[in-house]
Amino acid sequence: MDRTVIGAFREQGQADRAIRELKQRGFSEKELSVVAKKDDGQRGNRHDGIGEGLGWGAGVGGVVGLLAGVGALAIPGIGPIVAAGPIAAALTGAATGGVAGGLLDFGVPAGSTRRYEEDIKAGEVVAMVRAASPKVDQAADVFRRQGAHDVEVH
Repeated sequence: MDRTVIGAFREQGQADRAIRELKQRGFSEKELSVVAKKDDGQRGNRHDGIGEGLGWGAGVGGVVGLLAGVGALAIPGIGPIVAAGPIAAALTGAATGGVAGGLLDFGVPAGSTRRYEEDIKAGEVVAMVRAASPKVDQAADVFRRQGAHDVEVH
């Protein structure tokens, strides 16, 4: 049975390192998802490099380039975001329900989805792994070691 591990990273570099390590450990792009707010370039950008090659310049970056299925969306109450991996499709269908609605589809309980949505609003990067139990436990360890907070397994 597949489970989901989710965590929020205060800095994009932390999320980059976590996703790179997971890929090196054999996790597939079908198991990895990332969501971050697209920076408008008007203030200090905590996600320099995300979206390079996508024509977004100072938008959200490097970690998203590591994954397929990249999508840019406008989410009510948050604004423009970028999502990569399987979550991108879920958020496209749940745009009116915000990020919280998309996370529900991945087994994240309603109480937690709102917290992660707030993390994204605050400019953090939320990463997820959807995989079999042993791999999810390994992913949770990687997330914690790379600096994620609020790491949960569902």
